[in-house]
Amino acid sequence: MSQATTTVQAEHEHPPFLQHHFTGMQQQFDATKLGMWLFLVTEVLLFGGLFVGYGIMRAKHPEAFMAAHHHLNRTMGALNTIVLLVSSFTMVMGVWAAQTSRKRLLILFLVLTLLCAGTFLGVKFFEYQHKFEEGLLPGNFYTHQGDTVPGQFMFFSFYFMMTGLHGFHVVGGMCAITWLLIRAIRGDFSASYYGPVDLVGLYWHLVDLIWIYLFPLMYLIS
Repeated sequence: MSQATTTVQAEHEHPPFLQHHFTGMQQQFDATKLGMWLFLVTEVLLFGGLFVGYGIMRAKHPEAFMAAHHHLNRTMGALNTIVLLVSSFTMVMGVWAAQTSRKRLLILFLVLTLLCAGTFLGVKFFEYQHKFEEGLLPGNFYTHQGDTVPGQFMFFSFYFMMTGLHGFHVVGGMCAITWLLIRAIRGDFSASYYGPVDLVGLYWHLVDLIWIYLFPLMYLIS
């Protein structure tokens, strides 16, 4: 058997998306999923520190935090919560579509997830716009007039820090989902290879979960 024939056979037997340092697709999937879980742990620690800081300052200044949160729009916050819950569902369905080799459904669910994420950012833009117009800003930038309770800038410092950081994560998730969409259109994913869809899905669920905590913490503290 010639060397060329051996090379062709090796390429045929080697799965196209299997990295050279793994012995099989299952090992690659398990390793990458473990890596994603470790990454998500660091994200939980990051936001966990902010939640702890928020809790400490709220305990020290309950009147200021209570008064400040009334400036938030609960309807918009609730709408964004629903939008992200829907996006989690469409992402789950996207993973299922990839696992069952349903290309068109995968593309559809990824597009729907992107639309939900874009809706979330659009609503958040109008929320931020209102805060800027009213001077409800963090720290020394706080210029809102007519407050009867001092110290409300502390609430908005945490508000912009936590929701802003979450917004950056939403943008990152949209970039990752767009990458999946391009590959899905190309036909890369099937029942034998769907790892990237599953991993991005895990990340997206964490982004949604963080908002599930942020919404009552910021909007419903009364």
